[in-house]
Amino acid sequence: MGLPLLLPLLLPLLLLLPPASLQGDHWAQLKARFDYGMNQPTQLSAPEGGSIRIPFFFYYSQDSGSVSNVIISWRWKHFHGDFIYKTTPRLIHNNFKNRLLLNWEEGMKNGSLQISNLRREDEGLYFCQVEMITEKYGEQEWQSIQGTELTITHNQTTILGSTTTAAATAGLGTSEDQRHSPSTEAAVGIAANELIIAIAGLILCL
Repeated sequence: MGLPLLLPLLLPLLLLLPPASLQGDHWAQLKARFDYGMNQPTQLSAPEGGSIRIPFFFYYSQDSGSVSNVIISWRWKHFHGDFIYKTTPRLIHNNFKNRLLLNWEEGMKNGSLQISNLRREDEGLYFCQVEMITEKYGEQEWQSIQGTELTITHNQTTILGSTTTAAATAGLGTSEDQRHSPSTEAAVGIAANELIIAIAGLILCL
């Protein structure tokens, strides 16, 4: 079958194909995607009884349009762990009551979670999560993959220093008491009297 005979059959199919400009828009839409990320420090440490701030920074596509209903949350121990903090609806885990403070305001892309009165059981991984509604991409949600590993240190130097100081003070007190004790003063007085008697006897002999 020659080409002239195929044209009548191919013409209806060619008419069904969209114009090149429409094809370009179609592929542009397929390539468009929501670019996002969350940055946190890998590791942090703080002394038991102290406080720590875990900083975070998030970003998203510049062409997202207007952004609304931003929610900041924090998970604990592992990627799918329990939520310990949430801005909306307001949530604070029982283990962290009166110990958490989120340093962040609407419109900011960075902030920090402050944990005070640190305990040994606070050790572990902490993951920041952000949710929002974008004008172009709709609802979006993402969180740090690696998280921040928090280590609680124990200030042994202070404890040992206090113990040593207390022991030294106790030792000084004992020496001071012995120096002014009645038995010591009596022994000194007896020795002085014996020396005087010995000198008097020597003078009489001469």
